[in-house]
Amino acid sequence: MKCRHCGAQLDCAFVDLGFAPPSNAYLVREDLAAPEVYFPLKLQLCTECWLVQTEDYARADELFKSDYAYFSSISKFWLDHAARYVEKITELLGLNSGSYVVEIASNDGYLLRNFVARKIPCLGIEPASDTADASEKLGIPVIREFFGAPLAKRLKDEGKEADLIIGNNVLAHVPDINDFVAGLKTLLKPHGTITFEFPHLLRFMEQVQFDTIYHEHYSYISFSAAVRIFKATGLKIHDVEELPTHGGSIRIYASHESDPRSPTSTVSTLLELEKKAGLFDLKVYMEFQKKIDDIKNNLLSFLIEEKRKERKVAAYGAAAKGNTILNYGGVKPDLLPYVCDAGPSKQGKYLPGSHIPILHPDELRKRKPDTVLILPWNIADEVVEQHGYIREWGGEFYVAVPSVRKIGESAV
Repeated sequence: MKCRHCGAQLDCAFVDLGFAPPSNAYLVREDLAAPEVYFPLKLQLCTECWLVQTEDYARADELFKSDYAYFSSISKFWLDHAARYVEKITELLGLNSGSYVVEIASNDGYLLRNFVARKIPCLGIEPASDTADASEKLGIPVIREFFGAPLAKRLKDEGKEADLIIGNNVLAHVPDINDFVAGLKTLLKPHGTITFEFPHLLRFMEQVQFDTIYHEHYSYISFSAAVRIFKATGLKIHDVEELPTHGGSIRIYASHESDPRSPTSTVSTLLELEKKAGLFDLKVYMEFQKKIDDIKNNLLSFLIEEKRKERKVAAYGAAAKGNTILNYGGVKPDLLPYVCDAGPSKQGKYLPGSHIPILHPDELRKRKPDTVLILPWNIADEVVEQHGYIREWGGEFYVAVPSVRKIGESAV
């Protein structure tokens, strides 16, 4: 395999999670007796440009099907985050009814709905039919295709160049990252702005967020790598913010190289922080697998001990990150009988690989579990706030990453 950005030969595999089905390939009852498709799940490091990437196995059209089950609007935290961003960027760029905004991977309209409310013209690009349908119901025009240079050229030829291009948690999902970023340059007006949010490789390494490894993520991106990739296409990153979302993300602000905006001091500060943290030190990566295995083993020990104590255990959040850790650990319904999720598109289905049933959150009140393992640890506070009634019968909330711990207490 060659690096997806610079083309160098890859010879540094530093994470091996065995074989797993695509993390969003949820099953219906009829699927349980049929074979599942599994792909190797490994991370490679390019020591030329330092881009972390999954090995090539699955194609995007095998992963993002019409019934792709992730709807961003399920999370109130994420809706609020999007609303705050739109308020900030509208004021910063002076956006109005004469502006044009494009969001790539617009999902169910969780963000663009805020521009519609402000009567700012916008367009969503979303290949998954179910989420695109939800977006259109909010009055958002949607193109149901994967974004890349050809689509960007077509939109430009139609006079749809953008004052603002937005991409939240999509850059990691792109198989051909060079073509994708080239498309951004094509679609952007001469003085336009690009903002992208994505989980920060620095936090991924520090907090051992290995459960965010899944086939739908082709890249795990440092700020340094993003600067290099955008620069190679004639774009510059002129500002960056660190965000708490998804366990630690960054939001980059990019523009054409010819744009008069100069890089802020936060750009050089974050580049230096990554260097000091060892993101260019091979040893840091080679120690990562042991940290992963420690988390997996501790979770298994915890679940086995809960079963020995005859405590009732449930999980919350049928998230992709949960599927990664459960499949790597070989967790089945004997240790984790069910998972509750607020998403109607997932309820009544089963987790891929583990075949754990997905139930409505109301089941928590009926079944009164002693222990609730929150799989999407990044929204643990929101889950506890919504389902704090579990503590009325002595129930406890836990997360597994970066260590098994009860919410509100230190690691166990």
